[in-house]
Amino acid sequence: MQGLRRKFFYNISVYQVGSQVASSLHESIGRSTYSTRKVFDAGQPTAATHPQLLEEGEITPGITSDEYISRRKRLLELLPEKSLAIIASAPVKMMTDVVPYTFRQDADYLYITGCQQPGGVAVLSDECGLCMFMPDPSPQEVVWQGEIAGVDAALDTFKAEKAFPIRRIREILPEMIGKASKLFHNVKTALPAYTDLEAFRMATYDGKVKDLSRFTHEARWIKSPSELKLMRQSASIACQALLQTMMFSRTSPDESMLSAKVEYECKMRGAQRMAFNPVVGGGANGSVIHYSRNDKKIRDGDLVLMDIGCELHGYLSDLTRTWPPCGSFSSAQEVLYDLILETNKECVNLCQPGVSIQQVHDHSVEMLCRGLAKLGILKDDRSSSQSYHQLNPTAIGHYLGMDVHDCSMIRNDRPLQPGVVITIEPGIYIPSSFDAPERYQGIGIRIEDEVLITESGHEVLTGSMPKEIQHIKSLLNYGNGGATELRSMRAASS
Repeated sequence: MQGLRRKFFYNISVYQVGSQVASSLHESIGRSTYSTRKVFDAGQPTAATHPQLLEEGEITPGITSDEYISRRKRLLELLPEKSLAIIASAPVKMMTDVVPYTFRQDADYLYITGCQQPGGVAVLSDECGLCMFMPDPSPQEVVWQGEIAGVDAALDTFKAEKAFPIRRIREILPEMIGKASKLFHNVKTALPAYTDLEAFRMATYDGKVKDLSRFTHEARWIKSPSELKLMRQSASIACQALLQTMMFSRTSPDESMLSAKVEYECKMRGAQRMAFNPVVGGGANGSVIHYSRNDKKIRDGDLVLMDIGCELHGYLSDLTRTWPPCGSFSSAQEVLYDLILETNKECVNLCQPGVSIQQVHDHSVEMLCRGLAKLGILKDDRSSSQSYHQLNPTAIGHYLGMDVHDCSMIRNDRPLQPGVVITIEPGIYIPSSFDAPERYQGIGIRIEDEVLITESGHEVLTGSMPKEIQHIKSLLNYGNGGATELRSMRAASS
């Protein structure tokens, strides 16, 4: 009897626990799968629709609404009093009549609003704060394109103070222009929606209209901690992708395949797109600075120069490595590579607050001219400087951020500050026709790193990517006795 009672109460307990679990599961299912509450679609990822990408309070991944609001305040502080800033979104560019190219938002518009979609115009002033004129798609357009951010998204998602359909811009914007003493707009994305307005034309005629870029680039020049986190992630993705591509090149030395491989590896790690069409120059193609055809087989013994970068939630990476897919450098390739590598390392070490890109560039030119003269590639006379610029017409680097050549309105002779990210990319590009010893003709070498300026000096964001000759050889010859060197390389780059 005692055993029967225990069995009875055990069954009751199991039933109660099971009922509680079933009840909890039913409530959970009711809250999610069978919920009738519609999740608001802002036309782009939000914390509600894409919790794997955004945390609560973020407008775009990694950037909160508070940061966007502070950016607007900062821009207004930079502008003269009683100014009005007009920033249009990037236009949609068509590949054919009905097929668009992949859309990429204008960096200034994205920086101020967080809106990743076309068709809008943002207006900023002390009087109105952020006012957004948003597209008003027809039901048919929604069927073909999906939901597009409108007035509700401008107010609720992008935290604008005011918002109107774009069709009302002709009745509202002229009055705002009339109240402003100075008018600024993003010249590169100017839209007829506002440039055709009589009020805008009159302001232009009166000399009141200026380019906004010098103010937005000033605001964007120094990156916030959240921006730097995204840039570190973008650099890490690019480094991992290029490392995989270097190993892949050992068995597939073909420009088009290497281009496809690095893009695949970047996107599989979360990048939305490449920062630019990868440069994959094998042999003499490496001496073409912005080579983009990527359509040739790489000959055994030739170097391949790969310049790549990817975009992660609006922030770009940019790095270059040069290596021999066959696994070994010729003596001529090695001495040239050593010269570029030493220049790269010395120039990176110069990066610190107070030093300018121009100063680093001047040092790189001195180093390379001296080294090329020793190798007999440049004649050691008065014409050597002119000849050098035939072999390298580029600067040592550029600013990096939301654009590849970021903040182009900021001069290269401006002293660097903590929070600025630049590239350091010395290179030599010797055409096959250049008057130099034959063993050097047709060689192009560049070694490019991303460098963050810090309070105490610098941080190399692409430091995990091997560039020492021994490390590259160990990587390419892994499985052929290079295991020890590869472990050493990994330890050095960690």
